[in-house]
Amino acid sequence: MSTTASPAETQREGTGVRLRNAAIGALFGIVLLIPKLLHLRRNPRTWMLFRIALGFAGAALVVLPLGLWNNWLASIAGLALFLVATLLPRAKPDTTTDEKARELGAFVVVNGGRYQPGNAPPASAQLFVGAEHVWALDAHFQPLLVIPVADMTSARVEEFDSRWLVHIRWADHHAEFVYRGIFAEHLARVAESTLRSVMRPSLPVLPQRRAASA
Repeated sequence: MSTTASPAETQREGTGVRLRNAAIGALFGIVLLIPKLLHLRRNPRTWMLFRIALGFAGAALVVLPLGLWNNWLASIAGLALFLVATLLPRAKPDTTTDEKARELGAFVVVNGGRYQPGNAPPASAQLFVGAEHVWALDAHFQPLLVIPVADMTSARVEEFDSRWLVHIRWADHHAEFVYRGIFAEHLARVAESTLRSVMRPSLPVLPQRRAASA
């Protein structure tokens, strides 16, 4: 004995298939959009407009289906979009380390431990090492110190009081970078070897010949 599906059941099955396909397509689209969204987040104004548009779209999906089609699935999707727009983090306009290195012309970036510029509090530093300059930048890529490579005379590591120090001398100046923790020695020696690799070799001092006595 065969049974024939009612038009209502057929319509429900067709709606379920369409919703499932739409959900799969939306998920695939979100995966493709993730890199673009990460790039978009770096522009505060554009990111804010995106969050506002997403919130309005979610609110519209909550209100309109209830008033027109009585489709509770769309309302749930709208509520989810609204919550996502509310919970999305703020824009992250910070420049990446690679971009800053390209901007400065640095070919390598190493951990600079902590550096205290003058009377200011110590700050975490990164050393952007280039052919002409070494930049010590803080976590926000603000300059703490700029060292001309041509004037560098020494870079050496020293252990002192459970800390590892990297001393840099150039012209009449001196800077000290402090490393702490289990990897302090390794990071300090990496910084030392990197700095020495760009230092100009000192010219040998030739002995002066005494003039022959008459």
